[in-house]
Amino acid sequence: MRQLFAFALVGGVGFILDLAVFNALRLTILSPESMHEGPILAKVISTAVAIAANWIGNRYWTFGPHRRDDSAIEAIEFLAVSLLGMGVGLGCLWVSHYALGYTSLLADNISSNVVGLLLGSIVRFALYRHWVYHPERSEARAQRGTSASATPAAASYEG
Repeated sequence: MRQLFAFALVGGVGFILDLAVFNALRLTILSPESMHEGPILAKVISTAVAIAANWIGNRYWTFGPHRRDDSAIEAIEFLAVSLLGMGVGLGCLWVSHYALGYTSLLADNISSNVVGLLLGSIVRFALYRHWVYHPERSEARAQRGTSASATPAAASYEG
C-alpha cells in the first residue's frame, strides 16, 4: 500500500506537469488550427516532461529501497515502460481526436489526461513493480556484487 500511495503522489506531480505543458502547447504553438498533428505532439512533449519527473520520484522515493546499482539499465527499462504508458495515452487521444472526431480542448484532455492516464498508469505501475524495481532484481544484483568482491579463499570458506 505504501508503494501504491507513493506512486500516486509521484504520479500526481507528473500529472500536473503533463496537464500544464499539454494545455500550454495545445492552446498555443501546437494548436490543431496551426498544426494538424499539434495535439499529438503536445502530448508527446508533455509526457516526456512528466516521465523525467516521475523517474526521479519513483527511483528515489516510491521504489527507492528496490532501486538497483545499474542505474543505466534501470533507466532504460523505466523509459521503455514509460513509453509504453505514453503509447496508451496517445492511443486514447488519437482515437478520440482523429477517429471519433472529438476535437475540443475538453475532449482532448478527457481522452489523454483522464482515460489514457488511468489506463497507462495501471500498465506502468504493474511493470515498474514487477519488472523494473522488483525486489528480487535488486537483491540479486547486490548478491552478485558481494560474491564478486569476495576473495577466492573467502569464497571457498563460505562454501
